[in-house]
Amino acid sequence: MIVDDALVDKLANLSKLEFDAAGKQEIRADLQKILSFMEKLNELPTDGVEPLIYINEEVNVFREDEVNYPITKEEALRNAPLKNEDYIKVPKFVKGTKY
Repeated sequence: MIVDDALVDKLANLSKLEFDAAGKQEIRADLQKILSFMEKLNELPTDGVEPLIYINEEVNVFREDEVNYPITKEEALRNAPLKNEDYIKVPKFVKGTKY
């Protein structure tokens, strides 16, 4: 694969990046190094090598999803600084946005 200005411009557009002339040359050199490295990796014999799916041998431990009420609603509301009969009140922290 040839890394030229058209490819760098296309990748910059897709990634929403902008490069000046010096930056574009640096990116071209970096992309060429990456592709050269990948070509070198393609030279390695990989027959019989299983693909790596997981880094370690750990297995997820699943449990049943059970409804559990460790504290009652009254206990939860007891220590809330602002509350009404059913809910804990919190100050507004998100500003509304206009679309």
